[in-house]
Amino acid sequence: MSIPIIDSHIHLWNEAEAPSHNWYASDSPLATRHSIAEYREATSSSASQLSGFIYIEADRKNDDSKDWSKPLNELAWMRRIIEGKPQEGEGHTADNAKLCLGIIPWAPIASGLPKLKEYIATVEEQAGEAAWAKVKGFRYLLQDKPNKTGLTEEFIDGLKLLGEKGWVFDAGVDQHRRGRVQLEELVEIIDRAHDGVKDEDKKVVFIINHFCKPDLTIISQTDPSFIAWRSAMFTLGKCRRTYMKLSGLFEEMSDSLKTQSAEQIFSAILPWLAVVIAAFGPERIMFGSNWPVCTVGVGEEAWKKWHKIVDMMCDMAGLSQKDQAMVWSGTAKKAYNLEG
Repeated sequence: MSIPIIDSHIHLWNEAEAPSHNWYASDSPLATRHSIAEYREATSSSASQLSGFIYIEADRKNDDSKDWSKPLNELAWMRRIIEGKPQEGEGHTADNAKLCLGIIPWAPIASGLPKLKEYIATVEEQAGEAAWAKVKGFRYLLQDKPNKTGLTEEFIDGLKLLGEKGWVFDAGVDQHRRGRVQLEELVEIIDRAHDGVKDEDKKVVFIINHFCKPDLTIISQTDPSFIAWRSAMFTLGKCRRTYMKLSGLFEEMSDSLKTQSAEQIFSAILPWLAVVIAAFGPERIMFGSNWPVCTVGVGEEAWKKWHKIVDMMCDMAGLSQKDQAMVWSGTAKKAYNLEG
């Protein structure tokens, strides 16, 4: 049976706006255009199955949330994709509009409710009807912020507002580079964001990016890093309002592992895959590629290679056709409240 695929985590940009990202370097392989034309080429092996994608904000510069111009420029780019109105050389066409099933813009969650509400109102005004209907939530990366940024009253109040309005929060933390404190804080953030919210449907949904970025350069399951990560996964998995993306692991591997075959990589990262399946189950995990970031050090075959690894994971776990359908698209539909 051919199972539809929703890629729950991709980024897109035109070349002219690449320097507006925090990660930009002129010599980076990501510094060129990465638009739908390039994405369609990367996913051509599964073109008949690909139903669409969720567009995730790509960390535009914002001067510590003081300058909204670049995130709003990214929103304008999202709008042109959704409305099928590309500017010359942007790499997408009117026919591509149907591929964008949802968008997750940046939002100044840490700035307090007045600023957050002002920003969201600006997004609604500037998005236009079609793009605003595709907004399924917001993201504010915690992976590079000072410790306790997500534990302030302002941040927690912002998350509660998202839950009240039915929006999700895409959570990006980084255990590999920041240590277990990022895991511990994410657990506390979720607890506090849900505390006192009596209506279960008003508790903000957390969609966790990239396995929380574990350190995949370690070789022992007795390593304190793996033990801390595994413990956090089972704690996070206890909350029914949390989901995990099967994405972003190439970036946490050693350079030598990245270049190996899908089968070799699968064997090396099996302990991490097994933990996530056990902790969240197929109804709360979803396929995501993290394209084009996934190509760095891996190459243009990265999407195809990651697809194969997730496919092997489904086989290893003995997932039924129904459960596999959840991993490839059903969970993303449910978590992001997609139409149809």
